[in-house]
Amino acid sequence: MSRGVSAALAPARAGTVSHRGMITVAVMLATIMQALDTTIANVALPHMQGSLQAAQDQITWVLTSYIVAAAIATPLTGWLTGRYGRRAVFSASIVGFTIASALCGMADSLWQIVVARLLQGLFGAALVPLSQAVLLDINPREKVGQAMAVWGAGIMVGPILGPMLGGWLTDAYDWRWVFYINLPVGLLAWWGVWRYLPESKPAGEKLDLFGFATLSVAIGALQLFLDRGQQLDWFSSAEICIEAAVALAAFLFFVAHTWTTTGVSFFDRALLKDRNFVTGLFFAFIVGMILYGTMALLPTFLQGLMDYPVVYTGIVTAPRGIGTMIAMVIVGRIVQKVDVRLVMCTGFALTAFALWQMTGMTLQMDSRLVIVSGFIQGLGMGFTFVPLSTATFATLPAHLRHDGTPIFSLLRNIGSSVGISIVQALLAVFAAGAHERLAENVNPYNPIIGSLPQAMSPGTTAGLELINGEVTRQATLIAYLGDFRLMMAMAIVAIPLLMLIRRPARQPAASTAALEAAH
Repeated sequence: MSRGVSAALAPARAGTVSHRGMITVAVMLATIMQALDTTIANVALPHMQGSLQAAQDQITWVLTSYIVAAAIATPLTGWLTGRYGRRAVFSASIVGFTIASALCGMADSLWQIVVARLLQGLFGAALVPLSQAVLLDINPREKVGQAMAVWGAGIMVGPILGPMLGGWLTDAYDWRWVFYINLPVGLLAWWGVWRYLPESKPAGEKLDLFGFATLSVAIGALQLFLDRGQQLDWFSSAEICIEAAVALAAFLFFVAHTWTTTGVSFFDRALLKDRNFVTGLFFAFIVGMILYGTMALLPTFLQGLMDYPVVYTGIVTAPRGIGTMIAMVIVGRIVQKVDVRLVMCTGFALTAFALWQMTGMTLQMDSRLVIVSGFIQGLGMGFTFVPLSTATFATLPAHLRHDGTPIFSLLRNIGSSVGISIVQALLAVFAAGAHERLAENVNPYNPIIGSLPQAMSPGTTAGLELINGEVTRQATLIAYLGDFRLMMAMAIVAIPLLMLIRRPARQPAASTAALEAAH
């Protein structure tokens, strides 16, 4: 997609890039802004629903439109960069995203905010992969680990802190400030990128229109399938069946076209020759599933079952972000000295332990277990994501980075969508099964039923309603614990698969510049 980009700002010149600190600050402001918007609007949805007079199933389009647009536009990043130059694309993306954020805040109807969110997704899709590519290019090889720690902190802390910030802004001001907060951040990020980021030399490559179209249709249909499947009862719905069929057919067309074309290809097959990159994509998918799957469960668990206010829910889940930042600071210092597979093994083990702690949650507990398990999980994800980013691109040639970073972000996003869909679907299945098993014990022959207070007497309609309500609460708790066990099992299974990653060869510091110049 962008093989001509490497000439201007490849690692050969990383050691001589001016204003590296300012560039890092600028690109990370843009990254954090985009990462926050993946979750910051979630807690404001009920307020948007009332303000925009939308139905329950309609207001979710605010989230779905953003996800679908971002997923479709992400693979286009490499070609855009090669065609128009990195600084131009980065600056246009920031400006477009900021303007779209303002339009979201000014929306007075559902269709207006959905269109604005579509624009947000389209312009914001390039920010994350471009920021990763920029940090890889402007830093010498011995500092790549630290650069990926900074980048990973923005990627992972943003979604974790998003619900807390969104809840506070909604309660203290208005849901529109969830979007207006992007305006000063976007302005600063644009100024820093335009002022300090050197331009790459456009290669003027042609776009593989058929490859882009088939991949876009496949991604868009898959996202709609995942986002609306639970709501429409999956394959019992004609819409879901059509979306699944379209996604599969479009993906098969894309694979066949990519594999057989002899001209310009939207996906560079050379990426598949790097084992670390391919393995990294697999683990990016798994990390996305575990991280976002858990994040989708906790807010509803705390607010729905534990009756936590929105702001307090954000407060007790914030230690996860603190743990992530601490881990990334540590990993940034040791990633060049310790086998990345060992660091990732530690991360997955900590994540599994935190999820095991979550399987012990009860409806009578205080918030301490939520805080402790969240902090440990944050440590685990921090120890996983930074070395994963480092290992994935350690052996990839510099001229393929602008093709590789969008694919890496895409797989992480798809893993996130799959994880959220799986845990939400299983939550309903587990809850129904647990409710049925628990309800079997509500009978006149159970001595516990006879000892219930008079208000819960099964002989009255009101009593039966109270008993059913408590059975439903307990069944829902069991369902949440089942999902936490599933995420724990996935983290454990991922550990032995780390051996698929090839340990990057460490280079002597003295020869670093020469080695980079050779690329």
